[in-house]
Amino acid sequence: MVLPLTLPEMPRPRGRLTPERPLADLTWLRVGGPAQYLFQPADPADLAQFLRALPEDMPVFPMGVGSNLIVRDGGLRAVVIRLGRGFGDITIEADRVTAGAAVLDAHVARRAADQGLDLTFLRTIPGAIGGAVRMNAGCYGSYIADVFISAQAVTRSGEIVTLGADELKFRYRETDLPEGWVIISATFAAPRGAPEALHARMEAQIAKRDASQPTRERSAGSTFRNPAGHSSTGRADDRHDLKAWKVIDDAGLRGARRGGAQMSEKHSNFLINTGGATAADLEGLGEEVRKKVFQTSGIELIWEIMRVGEPAPDVSTSRNTQDD
Repeated sequence: MVLPLTLPEMPRPRGRLTPERPLADLTWLRVGGPAQYLFQPADPADLAQFLRALPEDMPVFPMGVGSNLIVRDGGLRAVVIRLGRGFGDITIEADRVTAGAAVLDAHVARRAADQGLDLTFLRTIPGAIGGAVRMNAGCYGSYIADVFISAQAVTRSGEIVTLGADELKFRYRETDLPEGWVIISATFAAPRGAPEALHARMEAQIAKRDASQPTRERSAGSTFRNPAGHSSTGRADDRHDLKAWKVIDDAGLRGARRGGAQMSEKHSNFLINTGGATAADLEGLGEEVRKKVFQTSGIELIWEIMRVGEPAPDVSTSRNTQDD
C-alpha cells in the first residue's frame, strides 16, 4: 500500500469520506490498490462545498463505475470522487433528456426510448453518463457529441458551472474537461422514434454485442482505440475499415496471456482478468501488445482504458532498504 503514514486533515462533508479505501471492488477489472480517500458526496451542494474546502494541493480524481479503468496496484494518491444516488435523476421534456452523472448509460437509453426518444447508441456502452461525456463515448456511428447540449460540472475550486460543446471540444474519446472538475449532469437533444422500434433496435444491439464480445468476463470494454484515420476522429481522412482487433490478430496476439491477464479469444481488443490478475499483469500485457503491433504493422495503438495510480512497491527493494 503506497500511502502516507499521516493523512492530511480533511473537510467534513455530509456524504461519506473513507480513508485508505481499496478500489479493486469498484472497478470492472477487479484490480488496484487503495485511494488515499474515497468521497461519496450526498448531492451537488455537498460536492461543491467539499471541493471548496479541500486543500489546493490535494489531487482529485472523479471515478464513475470503473468500467473503463485500471487502478495500479500501489493505489492512488488522491481524493477519488464517486457519485451515487444524489446524482441519479433523469428528467425528460420534449426532446431534451437530462441525466445525472451517476446514471448508467443503458438506463438513459431505455428511459429515453420509453418516451420515443432515440439515444439507443448508449444502450451497449458500459459506464455512467459522467464518464460518457468526459470520453465522448459512442458506438454504431453515434457519439455523445452528436446529441450533446450542455453539462453541469463542479470545478476544482467548488464552483458549479455549465459547459457547452465549445468548452469541452469533443474529439474521438477525448474532451478538454479540466483536471479535477467533476461532471454532475448532462442534457441531450434526442431525435424522435417509435418506442417499440427503439427498444427492438436495442435488443438487437445487445444480441450482437453478446455474440461478439466477452460480456461475461471481467473486462473494461475496448482496450485500445481504433487506429487514427479509421474512426470518427473528425479528421478529413476518417475511415472505418481498420479496427484495433484486426491489427492485434495480425500480430498473433489473440488469446495472449500474462499472469492472470489475457487478450480475449472471443474479441482480441478486450483485455480480461481471467482470475487473480494484478493491475501490473493487465497493463503489462497491454504494453506487450502495443509493442508487438508496432513491430509487425507500424501502427501505434493508443490505450482507450484509463490507467491511474502508482505501481506496487518493489518488495525486495523495500526489504533491502529496511535492512540498511
